[in-house]
Amino acid sequence: MTGHGPGGHGEYVGLGPLDEYPIHQLPRPVAWAGSSDRNFYDRCYLNAHDRTGDLFLITGLGFYPNLGTKDAFVLLRRGDEQTAVHLGDACDPRGADRMEQRVGSYRVEVVEPLRRLRLVLEETEGIALDLSWEGSFEVVQELPHVMRQGSGTILDAQRFAQVGTWEGTIAVDGEEIAVTPDRWVGTRDRSWGIRPVGEAAPAGKPADPAFEGMWWLYVPMRFDDFCVVIIIQETPDGFRTLNDCTRVWKDGRVEQLGWPRVEVRYVSGTRVPTSATITCQTPEGKELVLEVTSKLPVPIHVGGGYGGDADWTHGVWKGAGFTERRTYDMTDPDVAGRVMFGVIDHVGHAVAHGPGADGAEGWGLLEHGAIGRHDPSGFADWFDLAP
Repeated sequence: MTGHGPGGHGEYVGLGPLDEYPIHQLPRPVAWAGSSDRNFYDRCYLNAHDRTGDLFLITGLGFYPNLGTKDAFVLLRRGDEQTAVHLGDACDPRGADRMEQRVGSYRVEVVEPLRRLRLVLEETEGIALDLSWEGSFEVVQELPHVMRQGSGTILDAQRFAQVGTWEGTIAVDGEEIAVTPDRWVGTRDRSWGIRPVGEAAPAGKPADPAFEGMWWLYVPMRFDDFCVVIIIQETPDGFRTLNDCTRVWKDGRVEQLGWPRVEVRYVSGTRVPTSATITCQTPEGKELVLEVTSKLPVPIHVGGGYGGDADWTHGVWKGAGFTERRTYDMTDPDVAGRVMFGVIDHVGHAVAHGPGADGAEGWGLLEHGAIGRHDPSGFADWFDLAP
């Protein structure tokens, strides 16, 4: 072996700049993922809206070290049109680019860890962003999320979430939109671990039992005096495999909100929610009820890369310096027919009733997917729709 490659020893890639810091969790360089699973990932997700339902911006950046890739996306919904910008590149095998989270013209700057970020997309395919995030409450560390199918592990991840406000500008084809923190709110999360990414792996033996679907609800909401983060997942028979419901107050108090009862209402002939009633329970045994309404739906598997997106999948190698823009007419039957097979993020409005919250108004995210069979919802199979 001759020469000096990026790792400093020919073609061998080992230590990187992160190894100068006392942050190691395993007896190996930081750039080496703790698991050899090809689906290892580390990704952030962020969204922004102005509470009107006129616009919803969803974006994120991810690293997939065992695939050698990194990517970012911007998804913008206005009216019946959904526009996506995709960026992809090779990740640095030394991990240096994890200190500077950047994919091409897209970057996330950590201004103050767990509190303030800056998000920048230099003009790409007619879209540009320069947005500053400030968390309104402390981050919420969610319970570990594990999802298995037969003998295999599909998902094994850790995540934290936060609600907050935005300031800056969004530019779309020459139109500049001012973003001010008095109106613009959003939610964000960072997750890492194992989940399906990149090109499909060889199938092997068919799963037993076969995958019949999943029911998912994720509701981070920002109120003036507190925030609520609710995550629920159920199997087709309604068995709850994940239940993580938390309220965080301005003074730092944290309450667990029990085992919520959820009623979701859908547009007739679809699986697109219009609203939901979520009845939580405080530690004192009193009911805290959230009436949540959708102001604008965004299927994140239409251009966002989530859950079987036909156009963009996180971690797929598209070549060095890859960028593209795609636009979707959400009234097109070919596009609308995909909506029921994935998760939908909504501009969410909530009114809370109960201890410390009678009539309090909140804004944030209503994320829901009823995919395949779900007995409690009355969905008998993959194609059943709301009456």
